Amino acid sequence: MKKYIIYIGILALGLLIGWFLFGGSSNTETDHNHDAVTENKIMWTCSMHPQIMQPEPGDCPICGMDLIPAEVGAKGLAPDQFKLTKNAMALANIQTTIVGNSNAFGNDIKLTGKIAANEEANVVQISYFSGRIEQLKINYTGEVVRKGQLLATIYSPELYAAQQELITAHSLKESQPLLYKAVRNKLKLWKLSERQISLIESSGKIKENFPVYATVSGTVIEKLINQGETIKQGQPLFKITNLNTVWANFDVYENQIERFKEGQNISINTNTYPDKTFRTTVDFIDPVLNTKTRTVALRAVLNNNKNEFKPGMFVEGKIEGNLNSNKAITIPASAVLWTGKRSIVYLKTNQNETIFEMKEVILGKRIGESYQILKGLKNGDEVVTNGIFTIDAAAQLQGKKSMMNHKKMINEDFEVSSMFKMQLQKAYDEYISLKDALIKTDAMLAQKEAQQLFETLKQIDMSLLTNEVAHQQWMKLASILNSSSKNIANSTDIIEQRIQFKIVSEHLITAVQSFGINETSYKQYCPMADSDNGAYWLSKDKQVLNPYFGNMMLKCGEIEEIISNN
Repeated sequence: MKKYIIYIGILALGLLIGWFLFGGSSNTETDHNHDAVTENKIMWTCSMHPQIMQPEPGDCPICGMDLIPAEVGAKGLAPDQFKLTKNAMALANIQTTIVGNSNAFGNDIKLTGKIAANEEANVVQISYFSGRIEQLKINYTGEVVRKGQLLATIYSPELYAAQQELITAHSLKESQPLLYKAVRNKLKLWKLSERQISLIESSGKIKENFPVYATVSGTVIEKLINQGETIKQGQPLFKITNLNTVWANFDVYENQIERFKEGQNISINTNTYPDKTFRTTVDFIDPVLNTKTRTVALRAVLNNNKNEFKPGMFVEGKIEGNLNSNKAITIPASAVLWTGKRSIVYLKTNQNETIFEMKEVILGKRIGESYQILKGLKNGDEVVTNGIFTIDAAAQLQGKKSMMNHKKMINEDFEVSSMFKMQLQKAYDEYISLKDALIKTDAMLAQKEAQQLFETLKQIDMSLLTNEVAHQQWMKLASILNSSSKNIANSTDIIEQRIQFKIVSEHLITAVQSFGINETSYKQYCPMADSDNGAYWLSKDKQVLNPYFGNMMLKCGEIEEIISNN
């Protein structure tokens, strides 16, 4: 009996110890679960303004819409990394390129240019005597003529008198041989043929209207007279060119000149014949630099016996580069955002996921439509080559490092002349007037202001930028600013105008940040613009007035950055 009592005591002691060790686990687990809910407390955001984050539901302080639960943030990302959804990638048309592993950019130097008539084959057909155009056989440019073809007939009083002299001199040629010879030579100087002169002598008849024949074969590129006009001796009648050969003219950037020499092989392609490559050599490199564009002209001569090339046609030339090292990395120019000598690109850091990170790089020389990378990238890196402004905006919205909030500006690396800043300031003022017209939803006024902006942009003298990087940056910005402002000026559709205004704004923001103006500017942002893709604009005032919606959503937006680099 005593033995059983001992067993029961041991059992009771075991139960008591077990209760102390595990009895509170249920409550502890409940507490842990409660803590987890507290730690993962749902944050609330606005579907149109994702930068808004609040711990409780309510209304968006910007647009008044109901807040919705925010998605749980991405785990395992580095501080400067951010993630985009596949849907956002598709909507923004984000494209990437692998650096180095693909030889798509290699050492080839790509140039863009136009076909032009071969000036060496140009001829001006003139009149060798004065008179009146009685009949014109060539009535439009582009008409093909052959040597000896009748171009026009001319009534010439002086030629009429010269024929009379010839007939008289011919009857006296035995007694007055010198006079006869002088009269014949006079007609020869007027380009009458031996046959024409002999016919006048033998017939004894004077021709009232005299023919003008083509002295060369070719295509009429300019008609300079009309039927019935009175002309003088030596006056141009037509400009004729032989298009059996044409010129392909290309512009070469100043920093690329050393890579080219006459006699280099060049491959030429055109959109007209996408499957054909035309091979020739560099025929001429202009020894004089164009101080406005900082480029020199490069020319190649193309055989055009089949009439495949038309003057004015766009072409692309490709010359094998001569980079000294196979280790040199090049990336498309579209992958670069400039902040000075050290510029930025966006890396796709995970091959299987849409995770991105800003990366600073040091640019080398421009090679066609690519840049050499001196530092910052390695073979195998994957960079964004299309949609980089959208990527940068996404980085900024998520509070990550981006160009938009990057403090190092281009004018910290070198001086920008005060004259250039003044010219850019004038363009900025015209831009503000355009923005105000769009706020009023006045398409006609926007047209007028955009035309004024276009004219002002054309007057900016890029030769004032003596630094190579600054010059190249402005050339690219100016090209897009000019085309987009012109598109607004040519449109009466307010929706199309606002689409183009977004492009103008993005590039003018870069220009103002890079080169500076003489006043403080406010960069503002509306995430609902451009079909919820978001859009920026500049303002002289803190007050948000939305140019993308006007009165429909006048105050939708917020200040993203204060730009003060005057």
